[in-house]
Amino acid sequence: MKMTAQEYARRVRRIGPHSPLGLDCLWAFGVGGGICLLGEVLRQSYLAMGVEADLAGTLTSCSLIVLSAVLTTLGWYQKLAAKAGAGSLVPITGFANAVVSAAIEFKAEGRVLGTGAKMFTIAGPVIVYGTLAAVVYGAVLWVLGMAGVPVLS
Repeated sequence: MKMTAQEYARRVRRIGPHSPLGLDCLWAFGVGGGICLLGEVLRQSYLAMGVEADLAGTLTSCSLIVLSAVLTTLGWYQKLAAKAGAGSLVPITGFANAVVSAAIEFKAEGRVLGTGAKMFTIAGPVIVYGTLAAVVYGAVLWVLGMAGVPVLS
């Protein structure tokens, strides 16, 4: 049976499940914003305790990483991600979840060859890319500085 693309699309719309794309996007935005709001609440709490601004930012990052790792270990982060979709991929918590998930998955293979080695399957490319990006950005800034172009005031 031959059918046109329009006929196929019509049948898919009629038979396929309805996808609430707008609501899914709104929910993901809310969860991602909630994670960022939690980070800001933590930062403001550290500042209220009298911690310097730079250290407060560092403590906030560390707190979010630890919280994400604990929630991943308990299996709660995966449940959040199943409902929130891309909203749970806020870089700091999403990366911690990815590293801890890989470590948990390969725990049966032992501490060194399982957990120790496999958690870097996610972290390795990120570290390499981050280092390479820093070198490229530094080189660009250096070239611009040598050319007399004002950068970063």
